[in-house]
Amino acid sequence: MNRGVTFKVVLLGEGSVGKTSIVLRYTENSFNDKHIETEQASFRTKKLILDGRRVELSIWDTAGQERYRALGPLYFREANGAILVFDITDQDSFNQVKDWVKQLKRVLGDDVVLCIVANKADLEKDRHVSMQTAEEYASAVNAKLYNTSAKLNKGIEELFNNLTQRMLEKTPPTPNISDTNGVNGRTGISIQQNPTNPTANNGCC
Repeated sequence: MNRGVTFKVVLLGEGSVGKTSIVLRYTENSFNDKHIETEQASFRTKKLILDGRRVELSIWDTAGQERYRALGPLYFREANGAILVFDITDQDSFNQVKDWVKQLKRVLGDDVVLCIVANKADLEKDRHVSMQTAEEYASAVNAKLYNTSAKLNKGIEELFNNLTQRMLEKTPPTPNISDTNGVNGRTGISIQQNPTNPTANNGCC
């Protein structure tokens, strides 16, 4: 088995689109119906083995409120992958995804792996953003589109597995491990034992 790597993944999107719900469903298999705003950002990790390689995902869940938007570049700097979430019942949340993509590309260029997530598939009857529109946009920015429901646990595992696979494809089989000061935004680093997590506020956003 090849040496493990760590990837930094950041979730971006408007408040209330379900970013925290997606993270909690993936990392803890839990769901909270009550909406609690994430303040600035929260941080979680997930370890998995994919294609014979040990991977640790450092997942940053950012706040979507307008007052925190300027802090975005601080959190997605050096990210290997980005998950941009919109609520299928909210056209404006989809429009805001486009702004986040522009920011990401301005800071990280075209190397960051992009996933666009149409969340809240359980509210299909109230959909305001068509899958065709979302698919066309995702293709235009070299991203992949995923239809998810954190509530129903639909598409979440597929989302993170596919994202990890795409990040691995950009990573050499034997990563450079000389940099142990943090996540290497382009090649990943060896998995560190017992990482220290910053204080985080968790909730459904």
